[in-house]
Amino acid sequence: MGNSFGCSASGERLVSAARDGDLVEAKMLLECNPCLAKYSTFGGLNSPLHFAASKGHNEIVTLLLENGADVNSRNYCGQTALMQACRYGYWEVVQTLLLFRCNVAKADYLSGRTALHFAAVNGHARCIRLAVADYVPSAPYEASHASPDAEDNGSNVKNKHEQSALSKFVNKTADAGITALHMAALNGYFDCVQLLLDLNSNVSAATFHYGTSLDLIGAGSTPLHYAACGGNLKCCQILVARGASRRALNCNGWLPLDVAKMWGRHWLEPLLEPSSEAIISTFPISNYLSLPLMSVLNIARECGLQSATTPSNEIDVCAVCLERPCSVAADGCGHALCVRCALYLCSTSNVSTELFGPPGSIPCPLCRHGIVSFVKLPGSQAKENKAHMSLSLCTPCMLHSRDLDQPSVSCTPEIRRYRVASVPSEMLCPVTCTPFPSVAIPLCTCNDGPCPSFEPREAETQDESPRHSQASNMDQDKMEGPRLDKTTCSNMFWGRRSCSREHQCNSEINA
Repeated sequence: MGNSFGCSASGERLVSAARDGDLVEAKMLLECNPCLAKYSTFGGLNSPLHFAASKGHNEIVTLLLENGADVNSRNYCGQTALMQACRYGYWEVVQTLLLFRCNVAKADYLSGRTALHFAAVNGHARCIRLAVADYVPSAPYEASHASPDAEDNGSNVKNKHEQSALSKFVNKTADAGITALHMAALNGYFDCVQLLLDLNSNVSAATFHYGTSLDLIGAGSTPLHYAACGGNLKCCQILVARGASRRALNCNGWLPLDVAKMWGRHWLEPLLEPSSEAIISTFPISNYLSLPLMSVLNIARECGLQSATTPSNEIDVCAVCLERPCSVAADGCGHALCVRCALYLCSTSNVSTELFGPPGSIPCPLCRHGIVSFVKLPGSQAKENKAHMSLSLCTPCMLHSRDLDQPSVSCTPEIRRYRVASVPSEMLCPVTCTPFPSVAIPLCTCNDGPCPSFEPREAETQDESPRHSQASNMDQDKMEGPRLDKTTCSNMFWGRRSCSREHQCNSEINA
């Protein structure tokens, strides 16, 4: 995979430093040979950037990217460093990768999961918001959701285009047609479900009529079916309040109520009853809907996070950190901050701003005024974080000094470095494999007529019903119900497909 015997020892030292968070060792190795930033372990399993991102070492991630590491490099499974950071919830690493213009729309090789899927399956709302930062404009929430009959037709066309791009990204499906909303609803992460719904996620999206295991939830299921399986009451309530149909049938002919009964979620039956007259309370806008994030992220890409000059008496110092000069100002109150503090504020704020400003705004740390966007101050110098191009992997010629005027070695295309065909054939799934080879999936005839309903047996239901874990708080127990120990989309759907390949990459990182 491009690793020579001469630099493999130094590359493994860099991998160990990236895994352990040894910044001093990483700096020393990269000063001696900056090309080690593009090193990959034997077989192309993971790069040092994957190790640092999966462990949350943000300083090492920044160091590797500044030394030429490809921000969109893939490992053996086709997963990027952004996916690894979203999997484990390291939002600071996600923020750094976004500053270096990573591609958030990339999907892995195994099941088509994006970084949004990895963040939703583990309930990391901040990573979800950062992943969609380039799709949500810094504008008042009411203006971006205005009706098409409004007066300003030009702004409505722009908002409609931005919403369509956002909806297309948020509703991107992985294998079997599962969206990020399905994952968050199944695992009972209410904050993620609420945020995804505010980001134009389709509440009625159904999985495909093929590729879904019949003994779990069933093909053609909506997020409400998945929430009924997970057993979280608040997730079911907000889905119903946002328009989810309690009469939706999947390919097995099951209602969300039937799924709840199969999995023993008896506390959901009064809500999921098709003829239920239960009063559904309205839910506010998500506290994680940070509208100024796009504006301050673009300013940070242009100006950088570090100050090139020492602040003088004529330059205002940031009132939050008292270290860096002010480079951005809040659009509204006009209070100035440094770009690092403003970016940190937009990435971490989860405070309701109903009392301070419009929904989705961020309260100003100085006057509590609702901030919708940030503007760059006139004196700020442009210093863009440029993502380095993908260079060829370490070769023996890199160990020797060469003339800088000579043409550089031709870059090997990424598709040839990380192609799956370079892996031994015995480790690949056969071409005819399905996402769930252990389940016999009959052909669906939904297009010709309604699918026959399947009545679950009591014995099978009793054997398949997962055990309930004890909650620490009784009030939370009543609201959310018992949680599943291992009821996640990764275990239920993708754990059976090419699991040896993904386990191999994860075991190397967690060694």
